[in-house]
Amino acid sequence: MPSKRKFIMTLKMGRVKWFNQSEGYGFISPHDGGSDVYVNKTAIANTKNKSLNEGQDVEFSTYRSIHGPSAADVIAF
Repeated sequence: MPSKRKFIMTLKMGRVKWFNQSEGYGFISPHDGGSDVYVNKTAIANTKNKSLNEGQDVEFSTYRSIHGPSAADVIAF
């Protein structure tokens, strides 16, 4: 069965546009000016509570999903 994710193996930097803590998802605005990237709490790598804050800087990789560009391996600063 083919994978549903297609990874783009480049790391990006961005800023959290918004993150709904109760729903567990939000969007990241890449610093390079590309399209906003969907982020799910399961993609957050380095916080115990699996949450992000608006305006927080992050590093992430991307892949294509049913939501469009999506974040993986998100590291919050």
